[in-house]
Amino acid sequence: MKLEQWQSAWQQLIAPGAPFEVVTPAEGGPAYFRNAAANLLEAIDVARQHGDREFLVWEQQRLTFTEFFAQVDRLAGQLVQRFGVRQGDRVAIAMRNQPAWLVAFVAIQRCAAVGVPLNSWGLRDELFHGLQDSGATVLLCDEPRLQLLADDLRTLELPSIVVGLSDGQAVPPLCQRYETLLQEPPLDVPAVRIEADDPALILYTSGTTSRAKGVLSSHRAVCQALTALEFQGMFGAMSSPERIGAMMKSGFAPTSLMAVPLFHVSGLHAQFLLALRGGRRVVMMYKWDVDKAFDLIRDERCTQFNGAPVMMQQLLTSPRFGGADTASLFALGLGGAAATSSLLAHLRERKPEAIAGAGFGLTESNGIGAAIGGDQFVYKPGSVGWPLPIVEVRIGDSPHEPLPQGQEGLIWLRSPTLMSAYWNLPQASAETLQDGWLDTGDIGHLDGEGFLYITDRAKDLINRGGEKISAGEVESCACEMPGVIEAAAIAIADETLGERLVLIVRSEADPAPSGEQICAFIGQRLAAYKVPAQVHIQREPLPRNASGKVLKGELKEFLVNR
Repeated sequence: MKLEQWQSAWQQLIAPGAPFEVVTPAEGGPAYFRNAAANLLEAIDVARQHGDREFLVWEQQRLTFTEFFAQVDRLAGQLVQRFGVRQGDRVAIAMRNQPAWLVAFVAIQRCAAVGVPLNSWGLRDELFHGLQDSGATVLLCDEPRLQLLADDLRTLELPSIVVGLSDGQAVPPLCQRYETLLQEPPLDVPAVRIEADDPALILYTSGTTSRAKGVLSSHRAVCQALTALEFQGMFGAMSSPERIGAMMKSGFAPTSLMAVPLFHVSGLHAQFLLALRGGRRVVMMYKWDVDKAFDLIRDERCTQFNGAPVMMQQLLTSPRFGGADTASLFALGLGGAAATSSLLAHLRERKPEAIAGAGFGLTESNGIGAAIGGDQFVYKPGSVGWPLPIVEVRIGDSPHEPLPQGQEGLIWLRSPTLMSAYWNLPQASAETLQDGWLDTGDIGHLDGEGFLYITDRAKDLINRGGEKISAGEVESCACEMPGVIEAAAIAIADETLGERLVLIVRSEADPAPSGEQICAFIGQRLAAYKVPAQVHIQREPLPRNASGKVLKGELKEFLVNR
């Protein structure tokens, strides 16, 4: 039985003396990986051994691991000697995906400073909030972000390093040209002692309605998270040997296409840092473009792509998928937002031999929760997998009074990967972290075989006259209908019922399904009270944040004001 084989492989990996040995403290507290790196700099520096292997491909640039670390060391010397960066200082990054982002992040860790990646999709207010809230001492940015923040940087008197200024372009006050700094002679970076509980990273949550909060993580949390991701990769190989064997026989070098933003855990941890440590080649995209993605997969022989469901849907529905352009593509991963059952089915149909997978995690848990891939994904595609071996999951209103197996409720996590706190927000921290348990805000259940299912967001329930409607359930049902690409269920205030359900649907079909047809389709599959009171149909994509989540606040404002 495959389930028993999977359980055996799992136990082999975490047993005493095994590479991913898990230790459960006698005095209580979360379990942890014994062999995880002590700090993030130690975790990163192991990648120097990959030497002259090619690491990065971006437009016309190609860097080996040796060349990448040479740039890291030069920039770190400049940060310390020219800009006065010291251990514990916050240093912000605001730029789109490019090699300079990766160099900047590692250089910050080389200085034992705290990296503060900012949302490069954000406008001035969000960027300025991150700079001001974090108390950043230096900003590394690209020219478009410099233009957005020019007045604020003068007000804050914040020194900045700018990527991509043209040779003839004047360097603004308080700014240095990134490319010039890399040409300077190397400068020493004094050795520092980094403790496991020292701060390493502040990631701003990609909120959909409220101002982003800074998630502060320790070196221990990030290192345990990286080891958990590596465990899942090894477990996937052991539990799906035929799929792994087919990829190895292909002869293609492991190469990831990176299209998700680096200021999110899925880009930073699961793609960049994991590839860096493992010696995997990375092909970077400045921003997502499905045709450009196919060109890069074909030309660079990419073997792996992880992206938000909307990205995956665009790939799978293209006539270019499944032909010569994707012959090298063996691994496909979903993250950042919930996938519909139709997308999961489409993924299995279009690439049945692929190592497909998904997972569950939050910024507050450094992306770690549960994961599923390969044969397990085929076995239970609607699940997000088994909780990873250092993660405890409890279901219920309180982690101290868990519900029985199979019952649905609020999901709580406990693991060494959890954030230390929200930066400068003690009340919000206390509400989210309770006795070492993280309130995820997600609703779900564990089945009889230990697989975790996510069914909704706790705050994404629509209360229609006392009947609770899962927005995710209605959205997933609507997306099963031919002609519907994506959908968002919105709660609108109603004098009689308290709230009514309005559904916004994107369709490019000609003709598009009518609101009546969509309601009839949903009414045949869900209870009558879950049928939308109103359906709005559009051809334009739904607005999403950087992690792929629909911006329901914007949609609600549109519905109210139109």
